Amino acid sequence: MKHFVLSLLLAASFLSNAQYWQQAIDYTMEASLDAVTANYSGTQSLVYTNNSPETLYKVFYHLYFNAFQPGSEMAIRLKNSPDRNTRFKVDLDSLTKEQQGFLNVSNLTQDGVAVKTVNSETILEVLLNEPIPPGGSSTFKLEFEGHVPDVIRRAGKNSAEGVAFSMAQWYPKMAEYDLEGWNADPYTGREFHGVWGDFDVKITLDKEFMVAASGYLQNADEIGKGYSDRKKAKSKKGKITWHFVAPQVHDFTWAADPEYIHDTHPGPDGVTLHFFYKNNPEIIDNWKKLQPHTAQMMAYYNEKIGPYPYKQYSVVQGGDGGMEYAMLTLITGGRSYNSLFGVTAHELAHSWFQHVLATNETKHEWMDEGFTSFISSLAGNEILEQNREFPLEGSYRGYFRLAASGGEMPQSTNANRFYHNYAYERSAYSKGAVFLGQLGYIIGFEKLFETLQTYYAEWKFKHPLPNDFRRIAERVSGLQLQWYLTDWTQTTNKIDYALSEVKENGTTTILQLERREVMPMPLEVLVVLKNGQNELHYIPISLMRGEKENTYPLNREVHPDWAWADLKYRLEINHSKDAIEAIVIDPSNLMADVDKSNNYYAPTAAE
Repeated sequence: MKHFVLSLLLAASFLSNAQYWQQAIDYTMEASLDAVTANYSGTQSLVYTNNSPETLYKVFYHLYFNAFQPGSEMAIRLKNSPDRNTRFKVDLDSLTKEQQGFLNVSNLTQDGVAVKTVNSETILEVLLNEPIPPGGSSTFKLEFEGHVPDVIRRAGKNSAEGVAFSMAQWYPKMAEYDLEGWNADPYTGREFHGVWGDFDVKITLDKEFMVAASGYLQNADEIGKGYSDRKKAKSKKGKITWHFVAPQVHDFTWAADPEYIHDTHPGPDGVTLHFFYKNNPEIIDNWKKLQPHTAQMMAYYNEKIGPYPYKQYSVVQGGDGGMEYAMLTLITGGRSYNSLFGVTAHELAHSWFQHVLATNETKHEWMDEGFTSFISSLAGNEILEQNREFPLEGSYRGYFRLAASGGEMPQSTNANRFYHNYAYERSAYSKGAVFLGQLGYIIGFEKLFETLQTYYAEWKFKHPLPNDFRRIAERVSGLQLQWYLTDWTQTTNKIDYALSEVKENGTTTILQLERREVMPMPLEVLVVLKNGQNELHYIPISLMRGEKENTYPLNREVHPDWAWADLKYRLEINHSKDAIEAIVIDPSNLMADVDKSNNYYAPTAAE
């Protein structure tokens, strides 16, 4: 019995210590690109360390460029969707050979010995010769060759704005193995997940090209000599190798064009901001104006979330729309200034939520896209001095359209499994942003930002899950929030409260409040009096086990809890009905009540 108890204690200790772990990976890659044919080839060596408590018998690689072909799973998914994915401008089944992409792997070895593989389009399954035990590591080496597709989604060649190459998700990328197992979903055009590690990458191509990339350029002197002679290089057909090192990232991206202008601008805390954009007179002024604003954006995010951990960030014209990558973003550049600012603000914010915290976007895309939309909206309102009374209005409007559409699915749905494209977009971006805005309503915005800062400090480089964020918010606010995370992210329950009756009772007034949808919320009820005074009435819900601090410059009366099982609540106001100018449920508008028409009361002339 003694030994049995000891075994249980040791097992519990091991599970506790192993509860949070991260795999580690170090890439060394050399690649050469033929700019005429758009073919590229290279070698890759990586050291993979298994920090999990489990033995691994196989590993997986992502081969993203294989999706850009007729008949691919991504092509089939696009055809079968009931609504058009507006992010795709081209029918994949109509692609010519020159427009298609591919990525092939050969001579793959584990610790010098060839391994068996199973190729499944965008996923390569590798059957290990020797299992990798907990704490063990293996070196994998391979050769690869690929063809750069046209820019169809995020990456490719010959963008609509004339950028030659946008090289995102271009190399064989080891899949992430985490607390939830292998993340080896086929690529159908949506989200990514990766293993943090160090990248050492050499890229060889014609001297005429300027290259922007993740990481720090190691041979600037050599590049400078070769690049300054690029006009001569066009006739000499010279080649040059760019060498980059990117520490502690889970991706490596680059772009190349012979007409890039390259500017630098000082960012906060010693960070250097790089800007690469086409030498097009129509966009230059906007890209110059963007540079000091980007420094302000980074300073804002540093203050509101936490310090950016790298010493460089690049804003690069390329790809389609905007997409975040390690230490850089690819964005289209021919925009109005407000649009250029807005996309840059959004993609830069991803550096915190996707490239440092890095929740699994396939499973919890709202924690990245939604949080990013929330903070970038606030940043734009402050930096551009927009003075919007409600800067999150666009996100709330998007959520309300989703809630009324009939096509909403829970936010916990896998990103690839959403039936409607619009439902995925609005759930990830709009409803995800509302999650934070509404949490500010529940716990107060001061506590919300304290939660974000604590979350970032404690969970950076750890792939947090939704519950990890919830527990931080509970600790900061002192309130119970499991009900909120559950209803908002794991169901399609809606919020609708109504002020159904206002009745005088001598010198007091009785308000009859009703909950008409399933999701509960604490209520703030503003009473505006005819004498010019205002007062706030606060009704907690029993699920919270407490109430938030008063965040208004008004006297507040806290009333007994509203139990979830009760559909109605009787609220007594110590004023006669004829003394009341108006009554408003949720004067902040931060509660996502789907029918606000029944949230107000103002006496009519007849009353």
